[in-house]
Amino acid sequence: MSQLKEKLYLCSGLLSGLCIVIITLLLLAQIVGRLFGFIVPSAEDFAGYALAASTFLGLAYTFREGGHIRVTLLIQRFSPVPRKIQEGVILILSFALLCYLSYACSYMVYESYIYDEVSYGYIPVPLWIPQLPVAIGVIALNFAILDALITVLKGKKPTYSEQEDALSLEEI
Repeated sequence: MSQLKEKLYLCSGLLSGLCIVIITLLLLAQIVGRLFGFIVPSAEDFAGYALAASTFLGLAYTFREGGHIRVTLLIQRFSPVPRKIQEGVILILSFALLCYLSYACSYMVYESYIYDEVSYGYIPVPLWIPQLPVAIGVIALNFAILDALITVLKGKKPTYSEQEDALSLEEI
């Protein structure tokens, strides 16, 4: 089960990176197109979709790797027991918020699919297609938060916390 979770987070991160490569290729195609006198239709729209997908798909991987910004000045001053309580409370609140966000994003994708909503660019794209990676990214982050919450409730240190401690020790 642990390997499956790690593969989910890694796959999410790789897809996020792929979206950044797609953005780069779209911008490069636009630049080359301008030099040779042609346009790439809806390139801005597709780059925007890839940016949203990259942002949301990268959340779970970044959380798992300890890359999200945390207020360590305050957290480092806590002794181990209050720190675990604080982390547990924050993870519970984060999980609750992400459950709602997962529902809202999934429902947005569902509504866009049911009502056949399309974009207004040169190339009409069904909106559920670019919205789907956003919902998948939020759900993956929800799983990562839940995984960290279960780890904290078991009395262990979450992965992101161990990496954060290693970074703060290297800075000293």
